Amino acid sequence: MKFKKWNIGAPAEDAVAALRGAGYPYLLSTVLAARGVSTPEAAAEHLDRERTLTLSPMLMRDMDKAVERIQRAIADGETIAVFGDYDVDGITSTVLLLDYLKSCGAECLRYIPRRIEDGYGLSKDAIRGLYDQGATLMITVDCGITGNDEVDYANSLGLDVVVTDHHECKETLPRAVAVVDPHRPDCPYPFKHLAGVGVAMKLVLALGGESREDALFARYCTLAAIGTIADVMRMEGENRTIVSCGLEALPHTDFVGVHALLKETGLLGKPVTSIQIGFVLSPRINAAGRMGAADLAADLLETADPARAEELARQLCELNRERQAVEQAICADAISQIGALRAEERSALVLSSEAWHQGVVGIVASRLSEKYSCPSFMIHLKDGVGKGSCRSYGGFNLFAALESCADLLDGFGGHELAAGFTIPEENIPAFRTRMNRYVRSASGGELPVSSLEIDAAITSPGEVTLEQVEHLGQLEPYGAGNPRPVFALLGATVDTLQSVGQGKHLKLRLSKGACHFDAIFFSVTETECGIQPGSRVDAAFHLQANTFRGATTLQLQLIDLRPSLTPSRHESEALELVDRLVSGGELTGQERVRLRTSREQFIACWVALERRLRPGKAEADALPYLRSLSAEAGGNESFLRTVLAIQVFRERGLISAGERDGRLSLCLNPTQGKVDLFACPYLARLCPGGDRK
Repeated sequence: MKFKKWNIGAPAEDAVAALRGAGYPYLLSTVLAARGVSTPEAAAEHLDRERTLTLSPMLMRDMDKAVERIQRAIADGETIAVFGDYDVDGITSTVLLLDYLKSCGAECLRYIPRRIEDGYGLSKDAIRGLYDQGATLMITVDCGITGNDEVDYANSLGLDVVVTDHHECKETLPRAVAVVDPHRPDCPYPFKHLAGVGVAMKLVLALGGESREDALFARYCTLAAIGTIADVMRMEGENRTIVSCGLEALPHTDFVGVHALLKETGLLGKPVTSIQIGFVLSPRINAAGRMGAADLAADLLETADPARAEELARQLCELNRERQAVEQAICADAISQIGALRAEERSALVLSSEAWHQGVVGIVASRLSEKYSCPSFMIHLKDGVGKGSCRSYGGFNLFAALESCADLLDGFGGHELAAGFTIPEENIPAFRTRMNRYVRSASGGELPVSSLEIDAAITSPGEVTLEQVEHLGQLEPYGAGNPRPVFALLGATVDTLQSVGQGKHLKLRLSKGACHFDAIFFSVTETECGIQPGSRVDAAFHLQANTFRGATTLQLQLIDLRPSLTPSRHESEALELVDRLVSGGELTGQERVRLRTSREQFIACWVALERRLRPGKAEADALPYLRSLSAEAGGNESFLRTVLAIQVFRERGLISAGERDGRLSLCLNPTQGKVDLFACPYLARLCPGGDRK
């Protein structure tokens, strides 16, 4: 069980019926209704995809100044430097802008910082280097909004700067020729969620003019889509248009490096969705920046030589495999450090090491945030200075949190979900203490638990077909604000399970009534899963079409699996029967006979219970706990007898027991001498001559 809490949506039945009546399929109607889209008219609007960007780029503050300065530089033959970032968003932004500038005949320089040597954002050394190479104008993409000192330095050299970025602004903006960022407090641009590459593309559209907007968008939408998906931007508004059009244009893109990467990853000629971009292409492009070779990825996207593109794509994939090995080692070390933290230091995980690869700590921070349900701050130490990457959890605003600790930091930048910072090593303990206090204060003292958001439970398993899954594609592209649908199958039975992929993954077959489903659970072993054939489970999953050896079938891609919290018919009957006995309800003669329990059966249940409770209190989901306890106690009608025994032990004062929101809490009570179980009034009712209500 990966998630402690499942939040299962309950779409209104009348909304689902209305959508189905209008011709929308079962699964699509269920997801739409679960997300508040309850009428056919709203569904049509929600599923509609714009074909063009309707907001003028000139609505952005300072866009007119940026266009005027860049066009003057092109006309005068100035050397223009494009200063990017080393992640996918920054690399695609850099390549996109350079491609346009070169098409205009501009003399260009490219600079992407090396993550380890240079760190995030602008640097005076890099600026001096570009100036020495003849640059008279520098354009930043996906960075620069917090580089006030560096922009001042560029100004002192006589190097003009145009900043384009999408990150949060500080109180004072850089003194650049133009600062183009939708997050500027005075920027009237209505859509605030563009990625850095989205802002860069808007700049290109503005430079090209209104008459060329459609042609330029068609050329660059695929690069913009890749960067937008990789930077986990909200998948709504203009981002939805960018990604929809970019994915559609992907097979025909002019950028041969994209085709080479598709070929190297086995995706060439196959349908590619936002899922493949996010989990296959983006990590490989990102690996270049993480491993200190961002220029390699930029070279791949820039090259027009197919042979060179294939070689660069191969190198990228090799770098990604290296990154994965480094990531696993850092993650294991970080988990070891977490084990040594005090309870008050676990609201925000602040971890550091000199042994960690600076380029990989950010992705490990993401893993830890998911695993431990809290913000994570991973710090690479070198020569007394820490360079940190942090990731949010549960909507926690990282940028605001870092601002609250600004006096402990040498610098920071980013946005509410992901950020970077620099900190003196001696300040880390104080930073850990203050950040943990900040998180507890922001959460009102209630720390988040790992929660899985599920659109809906499947109520009609027989209607879950491959055709239904294909209709879900109308919800694409997926991303923040429009996640891939998650479903639950409650009270399913595990028919079979086997390890696959050299023991790294699990393949299962689940059944619910007469319906059977194949399922795959990635990165989970049989031991970790803790289930066996015959287990009753709740499954949370994505639905997908799986093609193997030319045959395409329906498959559940499991996200989580837990002992079922839904009682079977037999369990429901047992619980209801014991409840009637305890509450004094009417019982038939047959029911009284069924409830009668021998001393040996009570002893078996007590031994099993005592073995579990001796170390301390037990708190667990009620149904799974009762199932496992009854299996341990064994005997005829073991579940019924276990439920009855718990009630008798509690009435006799042997245990304290309570249940709330499906959670059972039990503990042993201190007792002296023997306790007569059969003096319990519940059992007296079962004996001849007892209470006959």
